[in-house]
Amino acid sequence: MYDRILVATDGSDAAGAAIEEAIDLADDQGAELHVLNVVEVQTVESMGPSPAATAESMEEAGERVVAEAVELAEEAGVSDVEGATVRGLPHEEIVEYVDEHDIDLVVVGTHGRTGLDRLLLGSVAEKVVRLSSVPVLTVRSN
Repeated sequence: MYDRILVATDGSDAAGAAIEEAIDLADDQGAELHVLNVVEVQTVESMGPSPAATAESMEEAGERVVAEAVELAEEAGVSDVEGATVRGLPHEEIVEYVDEHDIDLVVVGTHGRTGLDRLLLGSVAEKVVRLSSVPVLTVRSN
């Protein structure tokens, strides 16, 4: 049913739950698993006097998160795993990655915010659901 699954991670607990679900699905389906971390450009630009150093630090942290997810997937028996860290707006980069890599399913974590929190903070998962051309599985952390 699914040949290529993308899981987006920001290193949060919600993303960890999404990674576990994506690994299970990829293993069950015999699918490629793609792990993506997006260093949010707006966050980098608003942090401190040295945005370049901050961006590099955030990118290194993202690469570690991706490497850990790739290792977990390989240990679980997923034979075809790719990882990437990119800069940009998370929802835009996720949707672009889907198109560029012919992804069949996106798995994203959600923090389960409702009401005013969701309106004020926005939701990457919600934006991906609205913009994605493929099914999106949202996984809520416990």
